[in-house]
Amino acid sequence: MDVHEPRPEREGDGGAGAAPPGGLLDLLSVAAVVLDAAGRIVFWSPQADEVFGYAAEEALGRHAARLLVHEDHRDLVVGLFAEVMGTGESWAGAFPIRHKDGSTRLVEFRNMRLVDDLGDIYALGIAADQSTLQRVETDLALSQRLVSQAPIGIALLDTNLRYVLVNPELERINGVPAADHLGRYPHDILTSLDVDSIESAMRRVLLAGTPLIDQHTVGRTRADPDHDHAWSVSHYRLEDSGGRVIGVANSVIDVSERHRAAAEADRARHRLTMIAEASARVGTTLEVEHTAEELVKVAVPDLADIASVDVLDAAPALRRSCPSDGPELFRPLAVAAAYPTPAAAALQAVDHAPYGADRLITECVHSGRPVVVHAGQEDLERIALSADTAAVFAQAGVHSYLAVPLIARNEVLGAFGLLRARNQLPFDEDDVLLAVDLAARAGVAIDNARLYQSVRSTAETLQRSLLPGELPQPTGLNVASFYQPAQASSEVGGDWYDVIPLARDKTALVIGDVMGNGIDAAATMGRLRTATSAFADLDLAPAEVLRHLDKITCGLEHYIATCIYVTYDPHTHRCHIANAGHLPPVLVPAGRPPQLLELAPGAPLGVGGVAFRTTAFDLNPGDRIVLYTDGLVETRHQPIDERLNDLLRTLGEPRRPLDETCQWLVDVLRDTDDHDDVALLTAQATPDVPHAPRDPTPRVD
Repeated sequence: MDVHEPRPEREGDGGAGAAPPGGLLDLLSVAAVVLDAAGRIVFWSPQADEVFGYAAEEALGRHAARLLVHEDHRDLVVGLFAEVMGTGESWAGAFPIRHKDGSTRLVEFRNMRLVDDLGDIYALGIAADQSTLQRVETDLALSQRLVSQAPIGIALLDTNLRYVLVNPELERINGVPAADHLGRYPHDILTSLDVDSIESAMRRVLLAGTPLIDQHTVGRTRADPDHDHAWSVSHYRLEDSGGRVIGVANSVIDVSERHRAAAEADRARHRLTMIAEASARVGTTLEVEHTAEELVKVAVPDLADIASVDVLDAAPALRRSCPSDGPELFRPLAVAAAYPTPAAAALQAVDHAPYGADRLITECVHSGRPVVVHAGQEDLERIALSADTAAVFAQAGVHSYLAVPLIARNEVLGAFGLLRARNQLPFDEDDVLLAVDLAARAGVAIDNARLYQSVRSTAETLQRSLLPGELPQPTGLNVASFYQPAQASSEVGGDWYDVIPLARDKTALVIGDVMGNGIDAAATMGRLRTATSAFADLDLAPAEVLRHLDKITCGLEHYIATCIYVTYDPHTHRCHIANAGHLPPVLVPAGRPPQLLELAPGAPLGVGGVAFRTTAFDLNPGDRIVLYTDGLVETRHQPIDERLNDLLRTLGEPRRPLDETCQWLVDVLRDTDDHDDVALLTAQATPDVPHAPRDPTPRVD
């Protein structure tokens, strides 16, 4: 058997077996010497050679007192020998002996009388070098003190992993007396820990001899069965001086405070990570619903299994000055779940949810403070909208609820709700702090989006009110128009169009774009549209109309605008057009490819001091003209020439009905990443009025 392997026991032998060299007796080099009744040496052990220096052949048969004792001590030795032989009482003590090398050494003796089967009397002397014995005794005493007084738990287990020694500190840690450890296994004592892993680690140490240092384990012992503790455990193999494996030793240090501090640091880092993530992900747009979606996605699954955002239905119009005691009407904005669950579907079931004053979400918005509960059945009924919803929550395993008010500018907008089901930990103070921080950031973002949408809605309403309603049907023309405001993340601009009936069956077609956005741009657009209608009534040439509009625009506080003004005479099928910095219209002759009209250049309105020129071209029956603003073709990624060619290719496809053409152009050409307004005005000449054919090529009059 390998000396490093645990020695198996045989049933019934009590663990008996040959012990290899290196035990305590070998370490002490205990010698045995037997004297007959006359004091002569009759037995001499091999260890006596080392203690006294004489070989057996030198010592046997000689008188022990003369060989080993100085003359000054012989009388005393002879007296002690006679006393042991006469009385049979043992004697123990230290005595100086004479070593063969001439030196004097103190030897610890144990002397006793022996009687053989014939009745003869002998004296047995057991001797050990006193300095060696004192060193071993000192080492044992020191080891015992170190173990018993150590501030860490220490245990010694034999090769079968049974406790043979436990110090007082480990008694305290395990909550089991040392005596109840002895002879038992770790799995008998450490019933609430991962003892299989612990015993497996000790077996590896016994076999390989490689220590395992600072192994962390977390759990509970009988000393404190209600709270988790953390320990640093080290295992190392014990061998005697001869290399024989005698067991494995454990040292156990309670590191619960350090563990809690590390856990708290990890939680703090996690909170900071989530807050940083929320800062980057929440509020990326000025859309209320999208912002709410971003918030719940940040919270799931790290903070909650299910997250929801509900806003007060009255929040957009109401600034709360004091709490209310009545029910509240909530509008669900967003719900997210870490996994498919009917609880999430229950939160999304209604568009508007009236929660009574006894509901926790209502309490949250009335008090303006977080509400957290470890949910029992009664609590579930206060969380859910109805008894049916409470039953769904119970079935889904919901056990913990946290509601945090969404507050911005001292206004409670709604609540951020969090539920835990599979996550068995209840919400604690750290979770509340994190949720409050996330809700605070989201509340501001939602409020900004809400206010922006309100302003944008006002601007869009103004914009649409300033555009023509139902278009007139002028003589000799079919007309269609389209307006699409900017997306919610951008403000409404100042795009406009108009169809103005003129004298003698003529019609003016106008499209323009005020540079800028918001209410001011919409108001400026309204003023320019009104002025355009007034100048059109004067039957002025297009260039003259633009010149007057330019003067008006110069006085409108830094605003400039592009504009195209076209007049059409159905009797001659003749168009006159002038351009103020606008993109060129497209002429789509019947049966021929579309083309961009080549117009005399003109500066935008508001620049001032630039002349405008009128160009003429024919618009024969079946011909179309397409007027548009830059939101249709301009993008951030392609040159404008490429986009204009795309417009021509699109219009070169088989014709669609006039009233479908505008929407079709927007669907095909508008870049989804672009957020500008789009206005289109299309007109097609009809054969209602006789005319003489003319060259459709535009020319300057």
